[in-house]
Amino acid sequence: MRKSQLQAGLVAPLVAYSGILTAIYVNRSWWKLTDNAISDLGKVGLSNKWLLNVPLVVTAALAIYYAAGLLETARNSIEKAGTGMLIAGFAFLALIGIFPEGTSPHYYVSWCFFLTAGFGFLIAGVGMGLAGERGMLYFTVALFVLAWILSVWAMRTFRGVAIPEFVGALTITVWHYVVLLKFWGDEYAALRAHKD
Repeated sequence: MRKSQLQAGLVAPLVAYSGILTAIYVNRSWWKLTDNAISDLGKVGLSNKWLLNVPLVVTAALAIYYAAGLLETARNSIEKAGTGMLIAGFAFLALIGIFPEGTSPHYYVSWCFFLTAGFGFLIAGVGMGLAGERGMLYFTVALFVLAWILSVWAMRTFRGVAIPEFVGALTITVWHYVVLLKFWGDEYAALRAHKD
């Protein structure tokens, strides 16, 4: 994986969460975590909708570039299939920004993002386990199950869907950074071995 791809992977979530948190702050007079969706911050007709939508598109582009490097390093067909689903999920993330709430495709691209990215990281994690990384397999499955439990609970408890959306997004982010740290560690170890 190229160093620039690792850097893109490092920055991508930071861009997304910076945009989301800025949009929440600017729209704090009406937006409520328990009553709204994250997408409400970028809906059609909102003058500052770009605060959410532009960072989502930028994040998706960075994440796709990173995940393309991840795909090149996949060691079996299951890991490749999961990483391919992640890439599709990131493409749907871009479409959330391109088709904001209030447009007809928005509902579908939102669901497709969470489903493809969520199942993508699960399948990729299983592939990593089959490649010998048993710890990654157990971590991935536990994270996936916990996310579903928390998301279902939040959807049944609160009127809005922002909390389950955050659960899904943070789960994908945590898994992503664990994988990214593994690659940074491998690169550091290779650099040390080269110097020795």
